[in-house]
Amino acid sequence: MPGTPPAPGTPSLLRVMNDRAALDLLLEHGPLSRTTIGRLTGLSKPTASQLLARLESAGLVVATGTDQGRPGPSAQLYALNARAAHVGGLDVTPQGITAAVADVTGEVVGRFELPSTAGTPAVDQVTEALAGAVKAAGLHHGDLHRLVIATPGAFDPQTGQLRYAGHLPGWHSPTLLDELAAALPVPVEYENDVNLAAVAEQRLGAARGHQDFVLLWNEDGLGAALVLGGRLHRGWTGGAGEVGFLPVPGHPLVRQVARANTGGYQELAGVQVLPRLAAELGIEAGPEPAAPGAPDGTRVGHGPQVAAAVALLERAAATPEGPYLRFLESYATVLATGLASLVAVLDPEIVVLSGAAITAGGDPLRTLLEAEIGELAPSRPRLVTGEVRERPVLRGALESALAATRDEVFDTSR
Repeated sequence: MPGTPPAPGTPSLLRVMNDRAALDLLLEHGPLSRTTIGRLTGLSKPTASQLLARLESAGLVVATGTDQGRPGPSAQLYALNARAAHVGGLDVTPQGITAAVADVTGEVVGRFELPSTAGTPAVDQVTEALAGAVKAAGLHHGDLHRLVIATPGAFDPQTGQLRYAGHLPGWHSPTLLDELAAALPVPVEYENDVNLAAVAEQRLGAARGHQDFVLLWNEDGLGAALVLGGRLHRGWTGGAGEVGFLPVPGHPLVRQVARANTGGYQELAGVQVLPRLAAELGIEAGPEPAAPGAPDGTRVGHGPQVAAAVALLERAAATPEGPYLRFLESYATVLATGLASLVAVLDPEIVVLSGAAITAGGDPLRTLLEAEIGELAPSRPRLVTGEVRERPVLRGALESALAATRDEVFDTSR
């Protein structure tokens, strides 16, 4: 029967397993010779040769040069065929959409930024952004295997409506997912933006090798991603990690939080409080440099409020003394107030600090925050700064799409 996987223990299953092992090695190491692939997989030279011939015939690997410069005769090198599959990722923010296309190796081959336009339907914005990235990659829509769209909040799996993201206009129609499915010529998945930042860190950054961690994020909103046993924990409605709604000491209770689209932790430690913390210490915010991307000079995905906070934190981190040190201490205290609750409940191995309004504080802020957590929480997880600094949400969307696509494309039993 077409598509039926081979029976366990059969030679065909072993071939499929060996094929995948070789493809994963090429993905990890880049071009390799037949001898090296045989050594790393434990296969004999004849079996490794048959494997490479099979993968080359399937269009999954290509011969690419030789390993000249080494003693002895040169050997043919083989690499993944980067054009064997392509995926797309979209990072949706109130400021606009950034779209990217990556080949099966993970290299970004096309990118497009679309600033938000009031009144333009979300479906039109999505299709325009994706079309721009596909065109920039020199591809057609039919070349994409999968698309992952990152948004604030989460689409409720029971109702299909976007929740926890009242600041994203035009994305709350009960028919939106059906409209997007009809308009997009590719299988599409949706995921919370902070969850995808955690995916990027787990695959490429500071959380590699860790099964239990929390990612704390602060940009346009304050949020967290929870990874337990190596898997994202999303919750019943997709709202796990919406820590901005946490009631916290230091701020009056916020009631009807869904309608207000805010909560105590957001009001206490969100990006909007940083100018006030600085002003109380006599620190002037100062003008912000314009960044390319959107008509108003701000980068798509970073509004002026985030840009102002980042500039303050960068100045404080560069000179962590006097009023700048007290500014970082105040910010560390309000961040720790909510983070301590997560640490007490989840007891994570590490906490990854991410989002522009945290990472801009650098090691001085991380050190102060770690000290505060040590006093407020019963356990003391290691705090690490996120390593995926260039568009971690978009990178996570691509990595999520690539993981599923590779499982399909690399499965030679199909």
